Amino acid sequence: MNTKQKINQLRAELREHNYNYYVLDNPTITDYEFDIRLKELQALEDKHPEFFDANSPTQRVGGEVTKNFETVTHEFRMYSLDNSYSKEDLQDWETRIKKLVDGDIQYTCELKYDGASMSLTYENGSLVRAVTRGDGFQGDNVTANVKTIKSVPLQLKGDYPPKFEIRGEIVLPFDGFNKMNEERLANGEEPYRNPRNTASGSLKLQDSAEVAKRPLECLLYNIKGQNIGINTQYESLEKARAWGFKVPEASKLVNSIDDVLKFIEYWDVERHNLPYETDGVVIKVNDLQQQEELGFTSKAPRWAMAYKFKAEQVSTRLNSITYQVGRTGAITPVANLEPVELAGTTVKRASLHNADQIEKLDVRIGDEVYVEKGGEIIPKILGVDLSKRPNDSTPTVYITHCPECGTELIRKEGEAQHYCPNYNGCKPQITGRIQHYISRKAMDIEGLGGETVALLVSEGLIKNYSDLYELTKEQVIPLERMAEKSADNLVEGIAQSVKIPFERVLYALGIRYVGETVAKKLAKHYKSIDAIAKASQEDFVNVDEIGIKIAESVVDFFGSEENNAIIERLKQFGVQLELSEAQLEGQTNILEGQSIVVSGVFESISRNDLKKLIEDNGGKVSSSISSKTSFIVAGDKMGPSKKEKAEKLDVMMISEYEFLQKIE
Repeated sequence: MNTKQKINQLRAELREHNYNYYVLDNPTITDYEFDIRLKELQALEDKHPEFFDANSPTQRVGGEVTKNFETVTHEFRMYSLDNSYSKEDLQDWETRIKKLVDGDIQYTCELKYDGASMSLTYENGSLVRAVTRGDGFQGDNVTANVKTIKSVPLQLKGDYPPKFEIRGEIVLPFDGFNKMNEERLANGEEPYRNPRNTASGSLKLQDSAEVAKRPLECLLYNIKGQNIGINTQYESLEKARAWGFKVPEASKLVNSIDDVLKFIEYWDVERHNLPYETDGVVIKVNDLQQQEELGFTSKAPRWAMAYKFKAEQVSTRLNSITYQVGRTGAITPVANLEPVELAGTTVKRASLHNADQIEKLDVRIGDEVYVEKGGEIIPKILGVDLSKRPNDSTPTVYITHCPECGTELIRKEGEAQHYCPNYNGCKPQITGRIQHYISRKAMDIEGLGGETVALLVSEGLIKNYSDLYELTKEQVIPLERMAEKSADNLVEGIAQSVKIPFERVLYALGIRYVGETVAKKLAKHYKSIDAIAKASQEDFVNVDEIGIKIAESVVDFFGSEENNAIIERLKQFGVQLELSEAQLEGQTNILEGQSIVVSGVFESISRNDLKKLIEDNGGKVSSSISSKTSFIVAGDKMGPSKKEKAEKLDVMMISEYEFLQKIE
């Protein structure tokens, strides 16, 4: 056996032992024997660097230092999940999805582990990239750190596809977390607060050798890719196990929501015996074709639902109520609490939402209040322990003037929140709008963070987001914590932002009610900021999915001389305020005013590309058939009930080829 063969044999042997130990929890050799083989391999690799392999078992010890984590765009967006808290929520969800897909529906139930979401990319069986969830659109490349996690396979086995992504959670088991804290206490250091935050923080350590010392694990649950030969979610879990991934065994395939509820009831008790933190159950439609039919909302898949276990509750004293001003002028009352431990973190503040909520709870300063982490994330006040209310207690009177600029607050009919109308003179609104403008989903300006924006506003260097484009290096260098390199990055980041496409610029402007999805619709429909500025309220309401509140808000925004002046300045600086030629290419109005349903499996084009073609040609993609449906693009395996409904309503059905001819 030559040296290369010996190295390959040792690598294969060590991978198998690693899989047996960290994934199957069934070691077949002792730790000592494993270490002897690892040292033998290390010696051979050191002697023969020409046989280096980035995914060799010897690379798991880490040592690579990453000072700045590269931002990577996800090929497949990482969506969040809608939450449910009751049997009724799940039944409502089932009713909604049964209206959209044909046939029987099976569900895959999986435990929802509380860790750091991760996307792993494999090519030809090798791990090539590990990226954090980030904002769902893009995250940080933490490959060097993830390679140190023993349960992440560096090289797969079996019949894996040539390229795919797999999603999961990086978790820190309780035993490992407790051991880490024992060591910290012994060294006189502060203990870590909870496993989830510690796992997440570990991934951003600069030295991967430090990450290697932490007993992290990776639990996988979702495969994404093109033509990967998998038909169901449950099959994907079994395949992932066979390829070498650590996939929790708790998952179960069931036939009804009643069976889902039995799974939830069982694990609501048994979860306390698990080695990891878990905060609920994820229920997914099992059939991947049905998942594709159901699609996504702007934030979450329609085919999945998270059921959250009942949140932990504690009581503590309400010390004071303060009021925050948001970028839209909305006032949010905040309860400042006596610090209390809740679900592994120290809670000091909780939102009181609005004046109605304060009145409903009759919450007062000095009260003992019940607090829970709603959805295990945001603390909220549930009620008051009236038996402990002080005798001199007085009802809370909601503020009448802005706590920042003193302007009298307004509250529009039908709205829950009070607003400060001083749009261009209230500092938190100005700062908040600029912070929104530079944010990742908007202009994504590198080198400029929220704290720096606040500093620029307070120093009088900027008053609105158009002022950013006149900032010079000389102006920003004197700022606190601003070095020459940081100043260069800031000015360069602002200059590069003029390349951001129009729909993201429109979102960045911070028009009330105009989120990412609405901004895309308006940009696609009107093509330029000038056309939007000229449109009337009635025009906007006639655009698909644009309601009266959005229409009023957009008209109000462009009714302001100051806003129009800012937009004119943005034009002068070269910011993209109309669709580019590349974006307009291939767009027509052939299907304008037509509502089109896509159903079945297609041969020559993917469902997503088909939907994009409909929208690019002015049509609207609808998920359900009605008398308003113009026609159906029907593929193979179109559901019988959809077909029956189409025939009953006399809705035309055409093939994908007929559709492609139609738009040509």
